[in-house]
Amino acid sequence: MTEIKATNITWHDGHVGREDREGLLKQKGATIWFTGLSGCGKSTIAFTVEHALVQRGHLAYVLDGDNIRHGLNKNLGFSAADREENIRRIGEVTKLFADAGLFSLTSFISPYRKDRDQARKIHQDAGLTFIEVFVDVPIEICEQRDPKGLYQKARAALAAGKGMGFTGVDDPYEPPLDPEIVLANDKLTVEQAAAEVLNYLHTRGLARTE
Repeated sequence: MTEIKATNITWHDGHVGREDREGLLKQKGATIWFTGLSGCGKSTIAFTVEHALVQRGHLAYVLDGDNIRHGLNKNLGFSAADREENIRRIGEVTKLFADAGLFSLTSFISPYRKDRDQARKIHQDAGLTFIEVFVDVPIEICEQRDPKGLYQKARAALAAGKGMGFTGVDDPYEPPLDPEIVLANDKLTVEQAAAEVLNYLHTRGLARTE
């Protein structure tokens, strides 16, 4: 847990409560955290779910791992420490989005279990919904897809004795132990995967039907 370094700071409560924002938006905020190996289809599913939620009259926003590294986290690399900080920041941002009443959908490899668990904890401590979605695709299939050519680069670097700390190749991925949703995305279409998430949100009373 990162400690607060700043001094002489005080938490200020505003005049608008969470219930007021939820009443305005006619929805309860929640974070839907997609995790899985590179190439498993996290972003594609997340953006599809976002689109469907907006079509149903919900306010939703995707925080995509690559997109975030163009701005908020552009000063972070891929060391273990930087990956931890990357996910810590996103956990805090999604908590704010959920508190504001939005559906916040993340698409991050987020390889380390403790970092995802910490993101869950800060939501739970704030009384906010956190839904972990494990996009479960064997690494062999992800490597066959390799949309960005990253596995090929990682294998080449490893063969050259350099390595690049790439998740699943020379850096670990720790799968969730008890996620709310598991998507076997090597056996599903994008539409089927998105439908599973939407159906879950509906059964939880969070999302409207079409």
